[in-house]
Amino acid sequence: MKNALVLGGSGFVGAHVCEKLIRAGWTVTVPTRRRRNASAIQHLPSLNVRECDVHDAAALTKLAQGHDAVVNLVAILHGTQADFERVHVELPQKIAQACAAAGVGRLVHISALGADAQKADSLPSMYLRSKSRGEAVLLAHAEERALTILRPSVIFGPGDKFLNLFAGLQKLAPCVPLAGADARFQPVWVEDVATAVVRSLERGSVGARVLEACGPDAFTLKQLVQLSARLAGVNQGQGRPVFGIPGWAGALQAGLMELMPGPPLMSRDNLASMQVANVATPGMSDLSELDIQPAALEPIAADYLSSGSAWHALLGVRRRSHRH
Repeated sequence: MKNALVLGGSGFVGAHVCEKLIRAGWTVTVPTRRRRNASAIQHLPSLNVRECDVHDAAALTKLAQGHDAVVNLVAILHGTQADFERVHVELPQKIAQACAAAGVGRLVHISALGADAQKADSLPSMYLRSKSRGEAVLLAHAEERALTILRPSVIFGPGDKFLNLFAGLQKLAPCVPLAGADARFQPVWVEDVATAVVRSLERGSVGARVLEACGPDAFTLKQLVQLSARLAGVNQGQGRPVFGIPGWAGALQAGLMELMPGPPLMSRDNLASMQVANVATPGMSDLSELDIQPAALEPIAADYLSSGSAWHALLGVRRRSHRH
């Protein structure tokens, strides 16, 4: 039996990764600060939930013992410089050390499209700079194990906080003044990302490889906002008026959102990240190396945005995938 330790396994992407690993014959351990945070995946067979602070280096090293592979899905989109450093740089360093101490031979790390370990300091946002430095930390230890770094574009699927967020916003707002309206994305299906994780673990050999994970189609942010409303049937499928706003207004809007309670809908650092096109890099290795043909966004998003129920939509998508 193969054993995988999945950090961030209780999250949106993590739940899909855990399910696919178990279907592929793996036993999965998911650490979490509080067991109730993993309630959505506790029912899965061959999955063990462990209460643990993964930022505690000693506890992480102890937890890694007896595992053949580690998957790191832990990430944040908002925070201070110290927050990004702790999650995206210091944690990968602790993971590399834990893998070395525990003799773990395989590691898959989810980074981000636009990250670049070779030129971290030149990137425009704390998010991209920290993601890049985290890659550099792991690449420095690449000769010790099979390392795959996946760089996904924005990830969509039932329960996502991207298309669902835009659709929900338009159900409430009469119009959408949109910062970064011309920013480009190449969204990738969460199931394709999860499949890439499993195949990376099963096909990896000692050394590093970096793969981009993108869907087949590129969109501007404005197009995605409009598409989310149309697929969700907002305003009889017409959506709301969406108009781009200039950079200074976008920065002001994002700054005000940061002052509101809870995670902001968009931060100034998010806007800075959008200065780098979130689309596939010509000549870069991609999901085809894992024999994955990425799914198109619209048919899948239409299913879960129109149903009004992420769980119902997930079952529908799975039924259709099993028929094929």
